[in-house]
Amino acid sequence: MSLSPLRSRTVRAASLLLTTALAAGALAGCTLLEVVTADCEGTEARVKELAALGVLDAPPAGATVPRGFEKADAGCWADSGDVVLYAERTYAFPGPRTAVATHYRTAALRDGWTPSPGTPAGDLCFTRKDTALLIVFHTAETLTESGHGNRPDLLTGAGYNVAVETYANSGAEADCQVLSSHVTPTSGARRG
Repeated sequence: MSLSPLRSRTVRAASLLLTTALAAGALAGCTLLEVVTADCEGTEARVKELAALGVLDAPPAGATVPRGFEKADAGCWADSGDVVLYAERTYAFPGPRTAVATHYRTAALRDGWTPSPGTPAGDLCFTRKDTALLIVFHTAETLTESGHGNRPDLLTGAGYNVAVETYANSGAEADCQVLSSHVTPTSGARRG
């Protein structure tokens, strides 16, 4: 089977580009994975601390962990010089969002978190030192955007994420407006 001239040129161009990229990486002594994860090196202990915060494992009575979200999602991501550590859990609650909000507002204040005035409409955010605590409610749109499509278990009542985030390398104060823009409901997929 013979390739058309246009397809043949496209294949050759792609091969040349890939070869050049691999050669450049080898000459520089690093790989793309090393470049992406280098800023997260040495953050494992802090990520474990975040994942161990009690607020992540203290949903309101009646909340359940949806199928596929049995474990906390925790890790580190780097984007444009910012290194953010995070841990989050996803829950489904059979009652209204207001009950979830009341539960977390009470728990956060009891644990020394301060309500943030910069919270996006419909969600909750609190800060404590350099860490933000966010409660982000699911919508059909955000579930679709995060690749979870139609999940009635997360849309009936109040499906939500409870997440904690902090900057690893800047010493900056927690900022709910900035950090909450990175939380996507359900997957730990970070927005950059």
